[in-house]
Formats: sequence, C-alpha cells, structure tokens
Amino acid sequence: MDGFNSLLLTLDGYLGASFWFPFILLGVGLFFTIYLRFPQVRFFTHAWAVLRGKYEKSDDPGDTTHFQALATALSGTVGTGNIGGVGLAIYIGGPAALFWMWMTAFLGMATKMVEVSLSHKYRVKAANGTMAGGPMYYMEHGLKMHWLAMFFAIATVICSFGTGNLPQINNIASSVDASFGIAPIITGGVLAVLLGIVIVGGIKRIAYVAATIVPTMATIYLIGALSVIVMNYDSIIPSFLSIFRDAFTGSAATGGFLGATFAFAFNRGVGRGLYSNEAGQGSAAIAHASAKAGEHVSEGMVSLLEPFIDTLIICTITGLVILSSGVWTEKFENEFQSADLMLLDGIYLEQNEDDRALIADVLANGASASMPLYSGSVNVANGEILNPEFTILHARSFAEDVRFYSDGELYNGQIDIEEGVMQNFEISLRGLSLLHSAALTTRAFGKGLFGENGRYIVTISLVLFAFSTAIAWSYYGDRAIIYLVGFRGVMPYRIFYCFAFFMASFMDTTIVWNIAAVAIVLMTLPNLLGIMLMRKEMKSLVRDYWEEYGDKKD
Repeated sequence: MDGFNSLLLTLDGYLGASFWFPFILLGVGLFFTIYLRFPQVRFFTHAWAVLRGKYEKSDDPGDTTHFQALATALSGTVGTGNIGGVGLAIYIGGPAALFWMWMTAFLGMATKMVEVSLSHKYRVKAANGTMAGGPMYYMEHGLKMHWLAMFFAIATVICSFGTGNLPQINNIASSVDASFGIAPIITGGVLAVLLGIVIVGGIKRIAYVAATIVPTMATIYLIGALSVIVMNYDSIIPSFLSIFRDAFTGSAATGGFLGATFAFAFNRGVGRGLYSNEAGQGSAAIAHASAKAGEHVSEGMVSLLEPFIDTLIICTITGLVILSSGVWTEKFENEFQSADLMLLDGIYLEQNEDDRALIADVLANGASASMPLYSGSVNVANGEILNPEFTILHARSFAEDVRFYSDGELYNGQIDIEEGVMQNFEISLRGLSLLHSAALTTRAFGKGLFGENGRYIVTISLVLFAFSTAIAWSYYGDRAIIYLVGFRGVMPYRIFYCFAFFMASFMDTTIVWNIAAVAIVLMTLPNLLGIMLMRKEMKSLVRDYWEEYGDKKD
C-alpha cells in the first residue's frame, strides 16, 4: 500500500497539487465572473425566487423540482469535505487555506451556473423515460466532441468512487468507531446495504431521500458548531484576522503546528474548496439535468446557490470551530497511520528553533539528500526505542511519547527500517501528534457547550453528510454508465459501487484522500475546457433569459 500511495502522491503532484491547477480552476471562474458580469451577485436574489418555485410551470419537462435537484446536488457536495476536508486544509495550509476556499467558492458560483445551464440545455430523455444529462451531453451535442464526452464520462465513473464513495464511508466508519466503538467493518456492511436499497430506486427515490436528509443534517450540524463558537467567542475575531492576515504570506508556526507556506495554503485551500463545492467539476450538472424547467438558465441560477451554502456557510462555520477552539495546533493521542509517518535520520528537537525551521522546510519540500530517511535496525523494549537514532514525524508534527505495539501489546524486539519504512509490517505506533480531517473536527466539537458529547454531533452529522454524498454520486456514476454502455451496465455498476463502499470502510484514510485528490482533477479538466469553448452560447442564453425574466420582481 505504501507503493500505491507513493504513486498517488506522484500523480497528484502533476495534477491537483501542481502549481498550475489552482490557477486554471480560479481562472475559469474569474473569466465567467467578468464575462457574465458577476452573475453570483446580479442573480443571487433571483436564484432564491426560482428555488421557491415562483416561475415553475406544471408542464415543465423533468423528473424533480428545483428544490429536489438542489438538495440532490447539495447532498453530493455537502459531505466529508465540509467536515474532514476543512480540517485537512487547515492542518496542511493553516488558517489561510480557508481564505482560498472562499475564493474558490465565490468564483465557483459563476462556473457552477455555466456548467449546469449548458448541461440542462443538452439533456436527453433516456430509454426508461427519465432525464439524462451532464457535461458529456453538451460536449457531444453542443461541441460535437464525442471523444471529450467519453473521457469525461469515464472520469465521472472513476470519480464516483474516488470522491463520492471511498472517502465518505471511510470517514463515517472511523468516526463511528472513535465515538461508539463500533468496528468499521460492521458500519460499512450495514450502510452498504442501506445504500443499495436507496440507489436501486433511481433519481426519484434519491431526490426524495436527499430532500429529507439535507435540511435535517444541516440543522444538527449548525447547532453543534454554534455551541463551540459561543464557548470560544473571544477567539472568533482573532481567527478571522488570521485567515486574512496569512492569506498571501502563509501561516507561522504555533503550538505543534510547524507553519505553512503561501503555496501550501493556496494550493490546498483551492483543492479543498473544489472537493467541497465541486464547482468546475461538472458533477452537480448531472443532478440538475433532472429538474423540471422550461428555461435552462433558471436551473443554472439555482445551482449558483450551492457553493454559497456549501462553502461560504458550512465550511466557514467548520473552519471557525477548528480555529477558535485551538485544536489545530494541539497534539492528541492517536494511532499513527503509515502514510502520515516519516522517520528522519538523526535526532531533531522541537524545542530547538533551528530544528523546527528545518523540519518545516522538509515537510514543505520532502526529505532530501541533506536530510535522508532513516535506514537501519533498532531495538525496542516495552514499546520504547533503546538509543534512538532517528526522529519520528507524524501528521506533519514532531511525534511525542511514541510507543510500538504488536497485536495490541507493547512490542519487544528488533525493528528493521529501510528508507523510513518499517519492514516489520505487524508493528503499529501510538503517540501524540497533530490530527487532521474528521478527527480534528471531532476534537474541536468537544470544546463547546456540550463538552465531550459534542463529538457525537460530528459523528451523526458525518454519517448523514457522507451517506447522502454517496447516494448522489451513485446517480452521477450510473448516468455516466448509461452514456458509455447503456442501461445494461447500470446494475453491475451499482453492485460494485456498494461493494467498494463496504471495502473502503476499513482502508487507510490517507490513501483514500489521495485517491480522491487524483480522481477529482481527471473529471474537472475536461469540463473546464468544455465550458470555455461554449462561452459564447452561454452568454447568449443568459442574455435571452434575463431579457424575459430580469424585469420581473423577485
């Protein structure tokens, strides 16, 4: 698995973690913001009026209402990205990462409106009478680029597992295990069965379940979050200041956090923003294509509300909970995961400022020839290393009070290490280190009015958020399968989707996130290319729509 994880990190380095990807994503959003004259501001009020059904007609073609389509799309975006993804962004990039998540959301509102409007226009009626739409249809029928449509559809299938399936159940299972002591394999098995029951019913059942779950889960989560913010009200203003202060400089070291460069904050903030609201990815356009609407742009109007709700509201609240509680700089007892583990040759001390700066540079650039990974053999007695010759880093921090275990018992014996990787694969480590993802958010919720019971709110919210995301993404995947091979491929896809959902419940969480990081870019790039090529048609659609509805009072 370490080799596979290294491959994923290499691919991510050329894709989502590259220097160019954030500029392309934000650049397209900025282009449409200016080209369409700030639609996220001009049409914001009108979008709410459309959502309320003011312009609906009973004979409009489609399978779902505006609200059901929005709820389905939100159930696909409001998931682990809002809980674990924000925690991961702050853990890597510091407070400044939240600023770049905001920028991604604001510009993404324009991108989302474009991809949804075009997908709604070029949707088709499938053989079973339901609507089938998404970027692959505007690519084929609008751009006449079948090859691009095929690439996008294949990427959608991959992405349905990489972002909508694997990370969701993985975070659910680990959170339920931490809160209630239920084994991940049990959680995965039960929810995989429930998932199968829901997705077999198709879009109408999916939309009904989504419209029920989304308001409920948002309410539960906001109550828990506000309980933390109220308890730590004196830290709210400093938290906001740190977000803006560090936006263009990076975050300084504080507590166990060793600091983050501007590049890290920018890249991970944009990346987590995309993972959270999916603006530019083209996924939500598949859900919105099912909406009953005679005017294609009206559904695009509704969709621009998604990044606002998902990122500018929910992710911001999560970020304030983490920052105001201070847990992002604290170390906690946890079991170390190999993908987050680094064994550096030599002894470095956190108390030494020069060592801290050196390690921070290593974390930003990776171990180099000047600071190689450790190779050799060490003796361990009663779980502790005798005469240590290396420094243990875990979760981008100096690990403390590290103990080695084998089959749940403190280990005694020799450990062989090659290039920082332990060759005794049955050995596990526990100790103090920083946390990230859902575990970090869970700790933060324990700092509120509900005390340690606050973690149960995160667990319940995470189950609802992530499960609803998996439901929505199963629909995205089966629409892509229909485009690629027809209805004969839908049932095998759904079976495999549920099986993968089960298997991911006990996989390494870091590997799961790295799969998601690669998969999301494979879907985003062809969609960004497609909407840029159709910019003139989009401008014409918006102009015609606004001439008819713009003067009507919302």
